Amino acid sequence: MFLSNIVLWLKKAYAQTKRIIVPKGTRMSSLRDKNPATLDTRNLEIIPLKNFETMGLSDHKVDLKSWRLAIEGNIAAPRNLSYSQILALPSIERNVLLICPGVFTNHGKWKGISLMTALNLARMKADTTHITVYGPQGPYEKVERYPIADIRSNKVFLAYAVNGEKLPQKHGFPLRIVAEDYYGSNWVKYVYKIEAFKIET
Repeated sequence: MFLSNIVLWLKKAYAQTKRIIVPKGTRMSSLRDKNPATLDTRNLEIIPLKNFETMGLSDHKVDLKSWRLAIEGNIAAPRNLSYSQILALPSIERNVLLICPGVFTNHGKWKGISLMTALNLARMKADTTHITVYGPQGPYEKVERYPIADIRSNKVFLAYAVNGEKLPQKHGFPLRIVAEDYYGSNWVKYVYKIEAFKIET
C-alpha cells in the first residue's frame, strides 16, 4: 500500500509539471477523457448546478438530528460534530473540476471546511501521514485514503454547498469530499467519518 501511494504521488507530481491551460469556452465534454491532475482550469467557467451529472449512490438520506461527523484515529480528542457545528466553522471555497472518465465532467464552486480545521479540533497528532474518509454509513459505504499533504493544502476538503446552494441530496448531502486533481471515483459522498492514521515507513 505504501509503495502504491508513492507511485501515485510521483505520477501526480509529474503531471503537475506538465499542466495544460484549459482555454475559456472549452466544451466540458472535451475534458471527459483527461486526467484532472494535468489540467490548469483557472479559465474554465463554472457550469450551472442543474447541468451537473452524478455517479454512484444518489438517494441516500440522513437525519440531521442524529447525524454527526466522527473524527477518529491518530488524534488526542475524538470529536463528533453536528451539521450546525460544521456550518459555524471557518469556510473555504474553491473552483474544482470533477471528471468521471469517459462519462461526464462537472466544474463547480464548492464551499465547505478544511479537513485540517476538523482534525485540529480533535487534536490530530503530528505524525499523521494519511486521512481515510468514509461515506455513507451502511451497505454502500465507500472508503478513500488521501495523503496528509493534500489535506493540509486543501486540495482535498469537505463541501456542504456548491454554486452557492446547499449540497443537493444526489450530490452527497450533508457533506462530500471534493478532491482536486483526483478522478471522481476518488471523491466520497455522504461523508460521516474521517480517520487520521500513520503509515510506518
